[in-house]
Amino acid sequence: MAKTRSRQGGKGGYLLFLLPGVLLFTAVIIIPLIMNIGISFTRWQGIGTPQWVGLDNYDRLIHDANFWASFRNIGFIIVAMVIVPTLLGLFLAAVLFDYVGKKIGPGTASAFRSGLYLPQVLPVAVTGIVWGWFLNSSTGVFNSILEKIGLGFLAQNWLGDPKWALWSVMFVMVWVQLGYPVVMFMSGLQRVDPELYEAADLDGAGWWQKFTRIAIHLIKPEIYVVLVTTTISALKIFGQIFVLTRGGPGNSTLVPSYFAWQNFFEKFNAGYGAAISTVLTLIIIVLTYVFLRIQTADERREA
Repeated sequence: MAKTRSRQGGKGGYLLFLLPGVLLFTAVIIIPLIMNIGISFTRWQGIGTPQWVGLDNYDRLIHDANFWASFRNIGFIIVAMVIVPTLLGLFLAAVLFDYVGKKIGPGTASAFRSGLYLPQVLPVAVTGIVWGWFLNSSTGVFNSILEKIGLGFLAQNWLGDPKWALWSVMFVMVWVQLGYPVVMFMSGLQRVDPELYEAADLDGAGWWQKFTRIAIHLIKPEIYVVLVTTTISALKIFGQIFVLTRGGPGNSTLVPSYFAWQNFFEKFNAGYGAAISTVLTLIIIVLTYVFLRIQTADERREA
């Protein structure tokens, strides 16, 4: 009986330490989310008394070409922030871990890894401004290089032309995002038992076979984490769009988070902006749930 009371008291003690985090999460996440959902059913300019309009804002979303354009663009952003960095990250992590780290030295591999991760720790405004200078149509580095090497006919208005603006933003986002999966996958590769590679060598397996048949299979947890977190980051992207293009030209680089911000702070249509944010939040929650279900099912099959 005494042991049972002691265990119950211990659990109560743990809950006490969790209380500050729960209160902070409620104040910063839950309450604003509930308020945002409530505002989405109103017509409100941010001041005064909100006017209840029911589902009018959501009906407007369905017929808004800019709303659908923003989600079309976010599909391209997901390619640039999730698919390309994950695939490149797997390859670069394997090269740094298996070749650079073992044949040149772990210090060199760490230096390359740090260099690739640097964009992740730089302020968003700094990276956006610097890339804005690089891609400037008249004074940008890219167009200057093309002119000097005799390829001036390839120079473009990278951020001002609707044909190139989204592709330019995607290029920047690949550069920003690449270091994160490299770090995650190199960490995962350290868990792989070297004896598995030795056994594969005895069977005559090459590097590519060891990478695809052993390494990728064993670092699946890291791959799932990268896919979930980068997908959420892609759906929420705001800072780079704000600094580089402001959603333009036209709606060629418009994304849902920036579209919501426009309605909140430029058009003073808080109700419509809240509806956009609510839909975006729901999509993030559903996708996260799907990812986690897939990961759980995969782990159960392997168990």
